[in-house]
Amino acid sequence: MKPVCSIVIRAFNEEKHIGRLLNGIARQTVKDVQVILVDSGSTDRTVEIARSHGAEVVSISPEEFTFGRSLNVGLRQAKAELVLIASAHVYPVYPDWIERMLEPFGDEKIALTYGKQRGVAASQFSEQQLFTHWYPDQSQTPQDHPFCNNANAAIRRRLWEEHAYDENLPGLEDLEWAKWAFEQGYRIAYLAEAEIIHVHGESWQGIHKRYMREGMAFKQIYPHASFSLADLWSLFLKNSFSDLNQAARQRVFFRQFVNVLRFRWMQFHGTYIGYKRSGPLTWQLKQSFYYPRENGKPNGQSSRRDVKPITYD
Repeated sequence: MKPVCSIVIRAFNEEKHIGRLLNGIARQTVKDVQVILVDSGSTDRTVEIARSHGAEVVSISPEEFTFGRSLNVGLRQAKAELVLIASAHVYPVYPDWIERMLEPFGDEKIALTYGKQRGVAASQFSEQQLFTHWYPDQSQTPQDHPFCNNANAAIRRRLWEEHAYDENLPGLEDLEWAKWAFEQGYRIAYLAEAEIIHVHGESWQGIHKRYMREGMAFKQIYPHASFSLADLWSLFLKNSFSDLNQAARQRVFFRQFVNVLRFRWMQFHGTYIGYKRSGPLTWQLKQSFYYPRENGKPNGQSSRRDVKPITYD
């Protein structure tokens, strides 16, 4: 008998986080799930912890790893039609996370769902602003653009069989797949209720590399896209000003001043290095990825729900 859904988790040296995610999965209202961990050469206890929670482990070498390839490896092992995808360093806030992620698939035109993300207290202040901008407190089903994120998403396996994840992209394999689904006439649902906590522990160099990689990927997905030096400075200044205004509202302006400038510089300079070519970038996607949100609501706060959150040790 097929499980209700399969869950594919990508991991590399995630012993600090993987247990919390697996505990969160075990405490969901949806119990009949298949958990698949795709490990790309961990040298810590990641695999041991995953197996102790009953996860199926599939291994690939670090040399084989791309974001798309690891997902394709996991999806080949999936037994269910609906496949939830999660990063190893996230964990669900509520016990109905899986239930909420799967609910929109009652509509046959929905190809993909993705849920809200929030950071932890130690997250970079500017990254908290990004989470709130990209993942608002209001659901959108369906949404009118292909933005999504595979740290907290679900797809139809039969559509993946028609179009697997691009294994050559350095990132944004989720955007490429969502773009394809849109072009086939399918839609995407954003679910604010399906909330996870996303723990990013990157160095400044790691942040720069991430955005450089995503800039390179975006250029491959949209060959005519551009990101000029003027874009770099304009977006750096606009987003820094927005973040510092928010920091002032939260009375952490002086504490966060340098971190805000440093994060936004790493973000947009990395993106600029990743592009390095000319051509138009669509306004809608440029807004989705780069522009600060307009409202002044404090960031990093979750909308209230009637469901009791999961308590973690």
